[in-house]
Amino acid sequence: MTSATAAGAPDTAPAPRSRKSVTGTRGTVAALFLLPALVLLGALVVYPIGYSVVRSFQNASGDGLAGSGGFANYKALFTDDGVRSALKNTVVWVVFAPAVATALGLVFAVLTEKVRWGTAFKLVVFMPMAISMLAAGIIFRLVYDQDPGRGVANAVWVGVHDTFAESSAFPRAHPGRESPLEAAQSGFVTSAPVRAGVPVVLPLVGVAPDQMPRSARRAAAAKPEPGQVTGTAWQDFTRGRGVGRLGVVDPSELGYAGMRIEAVKGGRVVATARAAADGTFTLPAAADGAVLRLPASNFREPYNGVDWLGPTLVTPAVIGAYVWMWAGFAMVLIAAGLAAVPRELLEAARVDGANEWQVFRRVTVPLLAPVLAVVAVTLMINVLKVFDLVFIIPPGSSQDDANVLALELYRKGFSEDRPGIASAIAVFLLVLVVPVMLFNIRRLRREVRR
Repeated sequence: MTSATAAGAPDTAPAPRSRKSVTGTRGTVAALFLLPALVLLGALVVYPIGYSVVRSFQNASGDGLAGSGGFANYKALFTDDGVRSALKNTVVWVVFAPAVATALGLVFAVLTEKVRWGTAFKLVVFMPMAISMLAAGIIFRLVYDQDPGRGVANAVWVGVHDTFAESSAFPRAHPGRESPLEAAQSGFVTSAPVRAGVPVVLPLVGVAPDQMPRSARRAAAAKPEPGQVTGTAWQDFTRGRGVGRLGVVDPSELGYAGMRIEAVKGGRVVATARAAADGTFTLPAAADGAVLRLPASNFREPYNGVDWLGPTLVTPAVIGAYVWMWAGFAMVLIAAGLAAVPRELLEAARVDGANEWQVFRRVTVPLLAPVLAVVAVTLMINVLKVFDLVFIIPPGSSQDDANVLALELYRKGFSEDRPGIASAIAVFLLVLVVPVMLFNIRRLRREVRR
């Protein structure tokens, strides 16, 4: 036997038999383990998709095909005003929401690497991910409230605005009965020219006592001054029936502190003055023979902020709430990718003379391009299904302006009882999501092979 083997004869020893599993072949065992998952997948994913496809070709009652050979529901996707508006807003969402969230995530990830408290900052930015969409929607419904006393956004906006353009304290002031003032150019003017040495009375009403400026004091009758025009602008109102006298400064009445008075001659302002705390004012001799004007700036309505949830800004406002939630998600993924970037490449760029902006733009971003693409594509898939925020944040008056496909699907299927069109929207969303999802899977596989 040994000589035969040495001579080159073939070895005829039998190959060892493969050991067979007690429960059957390995394929059978794998199928048994996969069966529960396959059943759930079929019941929860495959069957609903198949049923939605079939239902999208049927009429509202489901007992026959819709018009135009079953394609009437798909035709409605491009002819129904509600669906077209939802499709337009969905395009806005897909273009801007992932881009803004990814850009902010990139900025946060890069900056947190350069600060000592970066971990705490990441925790704060990522924290909104722990909040449900429902809770986030309620939070931002309050944030965007029109009333600056309740809405944080308008409270900040009004505060900044009033810093540079203070609103008037007398928005509803107007002349009362038997007043020497008459309306002109959104303000009020005296019906006759004034004379030096003769005190002028400018009585107004319409401001609630609790809305008067804190600086206002009890009004005082102006004293005549030779060569000057003096007068009083005050709230000609006294509580109690029959107590006050019209056109006369009574002891309990308040002056219009800060009221601007202009003397106008020939259409030109020749002198101006501001009323003191007691409402008295003094104009120089140039005002003699002029008409006194209370300009419109005295009666400007207080600035009430921006209508965040109005038809114009409602979609950007809701996108802002979405970015607040998902920027932390983008930051965490990008920070993980940034941790894998070779530091020697960044240092080499700095040694070659590149500043931090050039290192970021020409080295960091190109190296993070695969991660940025995965994050952006994942967020695109997510925004195609956005529903909760759009359903909760916009009020009923502007919900049509903020409508998206997922919300329109709900409205068509439940509010309007048009399940055929709702199913067509669902199939259309699936068609939009599948290519993006396949692109994401291919990129992930490509990264694994590397």
